[in-house]
Amino acid sequence: MVYPKIPLAQSILQIFLAKGIQTIVISPGSRNAPLTIGFASHPDFTCYSIADERCAAFFAMGIAQQTQRPVVVVCTSGSALLNYYPAFAEAFYSQIPLIVLSADRPQSKIDIGDGQTIRQENVFLNHSLYNANLTEDASFENDVKINEAINTSIIQKGPVHINAPFEEPLYETVEAFTVNAHIDATIPATVDKPLGDLTPFAEIWNASKKKMILVGVSGLDANAKSINVIANDDSTIVMTETTSNIHHPSFVNNIDTIITPFMKEDFEEFQPDILVTFGGMVVSKRIKAFLRKYKPKHHWHIDPLRAYDTFGALTHHFEVHPNTFFSAFYPLAQKVKSSYSSQLAHVKYLRKQKHDWYVSKMPFCDFMVFDKVISNLPKNSQLQISNSSAIRYAQLIDIDPSIEVFCNRGTSGIDGSTSTAIGAAVANGKTTVFMGGDIGFFYDSNALWNNYIPNDFKIILINNGGGGIFRILPGHNETPVFNTFFETTHHLTAEHLAKMYGLAYSKATDAASLDEAIATLFQQNEKPQLLEIFTPTVENDKILLQYFKELI
Repeated sequence: MVYPKIPLAQSILQIFLAKGIQTIVISPGSRNAPLTIGFASHPDFTCYSIADERCAAFFAMGIAQQTQRPVVVVCTSGSALLNYYPAFAEAFYSQIPLIVLSADRPQSKIDIGDGQTIRQENVFLNHSLYNANLTEDASFENDVKINEAINTSIIQKGPVHINAPFEEPLYETVEAFTVNAHIDATIPATVDKPLGDLTPFAEIWNASKKKMILVGVSGLDANAKSINVIANDDSTIVMTETTSNIHHPSFVNNIDTIITPFMKEDFEEFQPDILVTFGGMVVSKRIKAFLRKYKPKHHWHIDPLRAYDTFGALTHHFEVHPNTFFSAFYPLAQKVKSSYSSQLAHVKYLRKQKHDWYVSKMPFCDFMVFDKVISNLPKNSQLQISNSSAIRYAQLIDIDPSIEVFCNRGTSGIDGSTSTAIGAAVANGKTTVFMGGDIGFFYDSNALWNNYIPNDFKIILINNGGGGIFRILPGHNETPVFNTFFETTHHLTAEHLAKMYGLAYSKATDAASLDEAIATLFQQNEKPQLLEIFTPTVENDKILLQYFKELI
């Protein structure tokens, strides 16, 4: 066995092994050579080499998103570390365990004009759950910090930073460890806090005739059934985001379709007495605007770690897993006679009729593409969606309950969606479909500089020649300033990118070629595929806005 000669690198390896941290994404460099040698030479580590640091961090985050276990990203010193920040922030807000392990120059080399050197300590301070600033020599103090960083990432489900200074020579090796690191023997796990007496909350619940449950990103585990029982009550409605991965025939899974046409009287009618939320970020701007203006009397959020006061109405935080809460609360909840659920069911029925009618007569456009693709996704596959207009279109379309849906909604950035999707595909072993727009795809095109893309990975690229989301948002005007600085008008195509990176390429330019391309896409798994769909630039916003008008 080959190990790095530098004692600090040995300590890091030993502690990672003891803690069961096995997945390592390495950004090639020189200062991190002791770590790279140690990880890549040991059979208990699974290592990936991703040259672009920003892509590497999102790739690692995609794996961690699926496994819910910390994944390590390793880089050299200098600006390499800063390129991890977008994924680091996303992991923080999406509660994804990520360990950034950066090699550094010794402290004596900082700010003296030495090459490839920046102030690396605490560089992620605003978004890091723990910062382990190590000293150059192996020590008990360093070992404690390394253990604490790993434990924090596991327990608090988020990113941590370990900064390790190394002095040259960097490439020397030994055949056995020369140090014995201190190992904190505990393997931590997130633990629910005591629920306490739920009777006062049950009394409020049982006295209320309008209760709304709103589920954000991820939501309950698939085997959780308590929420279904509680929702089987005339006084309770459940609204879910596409990214919640929770399904039930009575739930509302297309929130914007339901509430966008609401008038003042409708908002007042559906203003909840109690709002119960769990899961992560909520995509729908309309539900946020609704609940901020028509606030519930009580807002309870259920999460073991965090409670964002998204609607300015938070009254209690239950610091437990939603399964724990609903299992304990269900025996105390009584059915309440109310028309709340039936009224919403009626609205849902009418909206469904209007939706189906409008979609059936739509011309070729972004909306049609999302409807056709999502309706034809293979069962038990996974859909990864990029941000901006892509996730908003997806929110309007019913999706098969067997299909998991993920999107980087922590920071809602476009910068690493493709890289995240590829990392997720590597980890989940399922047919994974990544669907996104042209600006986000080209922005993250280095994601394809990756030797690990599974053969059944599919990219569906909607290319409308610019940032279509800005046409939907208020303030759009057809001016040179808008076209250049907001929409980012372009005439790029992904065909040569696909060829360069060895992806099978196909394209569609109308409804007929789209149907044919989709059928072919899901029948072939010999190599990763990219389907580029060219849609009109100037019609999409009008079609979408008319859709909401037609729902009335």
